[in-house]
This record gives sequence, C-alpha cells and structure tokens, in this order.
Amino acid sequence: MDCHHCITESAERKKGQHLRMEDRGAIKVLKKQGLGPRAIARQIGCAPSTVTNELRRGTPARKSNKGKVPGYSPTLGEAVYRANRVSCHRHPKAGVCSNFTSWVVRQIREHKWSLDACCGYAKRHSLFEPSEMVCSRTLYNMVWKGHLSIQPMELPEALKRKAKKHRVRENKKRYGTSISSRPEIASLRLEEGHWEGDTVVGKRAGKEAVVFSLLEKKTETYLAFRIPGKTSEAVMNLMNTLHDEYGEHFSQVFKTITVDNGSEFADFAQVENWGSKVFFAHPYTSWERPQNERHNGLFRAFVPKGASIEGFTDEDILTAADELNGRPRKKLGYCTPEELFEAFLDAVYALTAAATSLTDRSSGSIRDQGFYHGVSNLLLQFAEFFWKAFMSICCS
Repeated sequence: MDCHHCITESAERKKGQHLRMEDRGAIKVLKKQGLGPRAIARQIGCAPSTVTNELRRGTPARKSNKGKVPGYSPTLGEAVYRANRVSCHRHPKAGVCSNFTSWVVRQIREHKWSLDACCGYAKRHSLFEPSEMVCSRTLYNMVWKGHLSIQPMELPEALKRKAKKHRVRENKKRYGTSISSRPEIASLRLEEGHWEGDTVVGKRAGKEAVVFSLLEKKTETYLAFRIPGKTSEAVMNLMNTLHDEYGEHFSQVFKTITVDNGSEFADFAQVENWGSKVFFAHPYTSWERPQNERHNGLFRAFVPKGASIEGFTDEDILTAADELNGRPRKKLGYCTPEELFEAFLDAVYALTAAATSLTDRSSGSIRDQGFYHGVSNLLLQFAEFFWKAFMSICCS
C-alpha cells in the first residue's frame, strides 16, 4: 500500500525541481478527491504536463477488459522515474568518434597542433561527418579525464601562465626610430607587410649559433633562420639575403619591421635604405612584440630552451618554421599562415607585373603616359580591393 506517502502538504518546491516521493503521494490523494491535472498542479506547484506525465508513468496498464481499472501508484511512479534516470544522460561519443580522436592524437604528436586547430581544420575541410566529431571543449574534457591517449602537457599552450605587469622604460640606447612613432596601422593587423623580429638563443647566452626570427602580424607567417652568432653582422647578412630574394618587392613585403634593443640590431636601421621602415621597442617590453614572442615560445617545442643551436642544422630550423606555418589558426578562419602568405605574395607580384606592363605600353605622348599611369593606379586599387575582400572571406 502507498498510504504512508499520501500527504496533501509537502515542503515548498523549487521551480523546475523533479517530483519527490511526497509530491507523488499528494498527487494520489488529490486525484482521489476528483481533482484534474491542472488543479493538482496548482496545489503542488508544478506544470500540468508534469502531473499528466506522472499519472501516466505511475498507472499500470490494464491487463484485461474485466475487473477494476488500475489506479495511480506513487511507488510505481517513483520506480519508473528512477529507471528512466539511469539512461537519461547524454551518452559519450567516444566510440562513435574514435576515428576522429585518433586523427587528433596523430596531429598533436606529429605536428603539435592544438585541439581547437584540429577541430576547425577538420570541419573546414570536411574530413569527417559532423556526427563523427566532437567540439574542442569536449576534446579538452576528454584529455583531462584521461579518455584520450595524450597528456595535458603534450598540448601547446594548454596550461595558463601568470600574467606580468607591464612597465614601459625609456630607451638608453637609440639604434633608430622608437616604436612610439610607429603608425597605428602596423599594430591593427588590417594589412599585410608589418613584421616583428627577434633572436632565439640556445646555450652560452648567444655566444654560439642563434636563430633569427621574423613574424608577419596579419598572416602570422613565421620565418626562422640559423645564423652563426648573436651579432649585428650576422643579422645584417641574413637581411641582405632576404633583400636579394625579394628584390624590388622587398619594401612591399616588409613594410615595417619592429625589433628590440639588443646589440644584434645595432645596425638594423640600415634596412630603411631598401624602402622599409624600422622601429625599436622599449627595453624590457617584450609585450610590445607579442606575436613574435608567442611564436618563439611555440618554436621552443622544436628547439627546447637551453639546447644548443649548434646541434640543429639550417634545414632543421626551416622545417620547424614550416611546421608552425602549416598549423591552421582560429583567428585566420582555420586557414594556415602558409596559405595566406602565399596569396599575399601572389598579389604583390601580380600588382607589380600589371603596373610594369602598363608602363611599358605608355610609349606615346605625355598625355598618353598620363592616361596609362592613371589606368595603372586604378588597376592597382581594384586589385587591392579584391585582395582585402578575399582575406575578409577567409578570416570570417
């Protein structure tokens, strides 16, 4: 019998709370009094549909057309409720998405991608069906719970670090123009061609081979080169090599370069002779070159801190940079820096070729030359407009 549950007054219920055993007892008593679902719901403080579902749940099926119609039983309602609760939670997709998680583990171990990069890249390129994938937050939960075969320490930038207070100090050494004079466009990531530079040292505080790195701020393209030492001569030799590679396009590819006040950049202002602008950050303010510093940290996954650069070949350093440039980025619409930088270079060379072609045709009068010059500028503006539209679509 369910008599000991048949109470008409129960403790105050919270909105949205599941029915308790005393609530089920009250439903039985009120139903015997002839009240309908709406009246019962007002009495116990719940929705009418809750009462209707409970009556259906706690009323056994009629076994035959003969005999008494079965009534509502609070005990049966509670038993069915608890049985339903066992399987009402969302079932894990670990078995369904095993192919996806295996692919994610391979990308992390072979290419050191982040979990978010794996999800975004797979979704962008439709590598798996949506039903076979989980979101990045679920992947992180699976890692922390030990459901994946990787450890949290294997994930790049997975552990938070304590932020430091920023304090701007005046330059004691002035190698060139201060970052305070840098145009605002260089820090807004609205156009390509603005770079940050630094050196990555190994053992002996840079008295052996070091890595010179450059980071393009919009496409996040990371260039890394092994140079013989942390000297201004080695840095300038490398910049001369880059100038020879890009030739007349150097100032279009490298519009501005921001470096720190290290002694290796003592002669770096000479780069301005090629049409680029060079700016120097304040001392002890690595946060003024945040993207370059962050990528140097990512680069340490391939060249650990304290390891001698002498133990790595030029090819090793270039391969490490290629790995970073091949990672899809969320802020780039899960495109890779390599893809966007190649498109940027193609646009630079195409604009120059178009301008040169029109200039060569303008061999008539001064009026004809002015006409062709105007058409050339108009063509350049149209090409630049379509390039910016293409970039906005890629990053949306």
